[in-house]
Amino acid sequence: MKELLKKMKSKVFLFTLIGVFIGIVFLAVTEGAINATDTPEFCASCHVYEQTITHFENSNHAALNCNDCHAPTDSKLAKYTFKGINAVSHGYKTTLGASSLPDVIHATEKSREVIEKNCISCHEPGLENVSHDMKDGCISCHRQVPHNKGDFRPKEWFEPGNFHFNK
Repeated sequence: MKELLKKMKSKVFLFTLIGVFIGIVFLAVTEGAINATDTPEFCASCHVYEQTITHFENSNHAALNCNDCHAPTDSKLAKYTFKGINAVSHGYKTTLGASSLPDVIHATEKSREVIEKNCISCHEPGLENVSHDMKDGCISCHRQVPHNKGDFRPKEWFEPGNFHFNK
């Protein structure tokens, strides 16, 4: 009987060890895949916007990944859930629903909320210097940043002595 218990304990230990190893490998692969899907290169594989990617890579935001702005940053759970839902939606639209893809893809209301929150979380330290009312939020005017979707600034901003910030 002792011999049987000893064999069972060694098998349990072996299976536990194998399970832990498989778990570590799974987590490493999953984390790597999740990080890879944050990059502009990955996003550009479906969103065929060469000009947009080129402009992004030359912008002040080039050090960021797409999901630093386009996914929640509060927690990994919120980010991964949001990314998972969007992955299913994007996957469907770029494969089965490809005939109905619009020329210009617009962010959903939920995506706009996430982007707005991420703008504020990064730029909050400088917001007290902004010279205009931000009641409509950042992306109502700055939606082209960093994707070069047109210039929102009036010509007078470029005249000498005119600045967009309070002194």
